Amino acid sequence: MSEAEDRELRALQAALAAEHAAVYGYGVVGARIGEDLRTEARTAYDGHRARRDALVREVKDLGGKPVAAAAGYALPFQVPDAAAAARLAAELEDRVAAVYADLVRAGDGGRRALAAGALREAAVRAVRWRGESVAFPGLAERAGQAPPSAAPTA
Repeated sequence: MSEAEDRELRALQAALAAEHAAVYGYGVVGARIGEDLRTEARTAYDGHRARRDALVREVKDLGGKPVAAAAGYALPFQVPDAAAAARLAAELEDRVAAVYADLVRAGDGGRRALAAGALREAAVRAVRWRGESVAFPGLAERAGQAPPSAAPTA
């Protein structure tokens, strides 16, 4: 495997790990979000499951063994109500956008396009949940920082 393919595989695995975490996190969001936003939470959950499944195929196509989901994930904060659930959803989308930004850099051709599309979708969902946007989703909030973990952590 070439260095570029290895870098791309690592970025794919990180994106897959982020999608596993997002699927888990949206389970929490769905349990706490108000009825008025439940459809949006379900749509995001389904979207992350579809992205996760596509990433499993991409990892296998590069000869890798897809990273497995953890049994559970520590959330970055308590989620006792609908407002906290919406904040969690925005945080999940920010984290997913960050790893897809890495995949855009590491990917080539079709995988770069897949990552760019996923980055755009995460950024749009984050805006919906948060009510405001950032200048460069997946990039600006990471300036001068180490890459965040894909998984929600305490």
